[in-house]
Amino acid sequence: MEPTKRPEPAKRRRSNTRARLLAGALDVFAERGFQGASVEDICERAGFTRGAFYSNFGSKDELVLALFQATTDRLLEQIEALLPELANQPGSLLDAVLSLLDETAPDQRQWHLISAEFTLHALRDKDAAEALNKQRTMFRESLTRLVEQITEASGMELTVPAEQFVRMVIAVHEGARSQSLLEPREVPAGSLEHTFLPMVLEAVSRPSR
Repeated sequence: MEPTKRPEPAKRRRSNTRARLLAGALDVFAERGFQGASVEDICERAGFTRGAFYSNFGSKDELVLALFQATTDRLLEQIEALLPELANQPGSLLDAVLSLLDETAPDQRQWHLISAEFTLHALRDKDAAEALNKQRTMFRESLTRLVEQITEASGMELTVPAEQFVRMVIAVHEGARSQSLLEPREVPAGSLEHTFLPMVLEAVSRPSR
């Protein structure tokens, strides 16, 4: 007699549903854009009904923010795990920060499309801007803590606030990614960051007193 299969716990079932909706949304948003994609498109790709969507997310905005939150949570875990090791490796500052930024999205083009379009949406929508800024602040604060610990362990100090340095690194990385996606031969991925950010770091750092 075959053993009776136990029903999947409701919490796990809900988590799996959310994960499938998020994965489906990634593809649909990348193909059709945030504004062009409908809830029905996302549900069809994920294999669920509108009811399943709205039992997990209140809107497309909420779903995109959940995508960003999942990415942020994963990166925060990686940062926390890396802090003890990287803090004792002089010269690892830029490599550590850039590698974590690259980990944001295995598919750089797909993620850039979603991020850029939702950022434009947030510029026009106060609630979306507030929610997006909250997530970005969490990530930026963790990167700032990483920078502070590595610089201290390396026997150097920044002549600008660490948080401002992190903002600049993120800005360069995002701008460079856009150029690399548009002109991959002229601007190979990572080439601008690894060429110019070391110069910036040298200009804004000095040995600790």
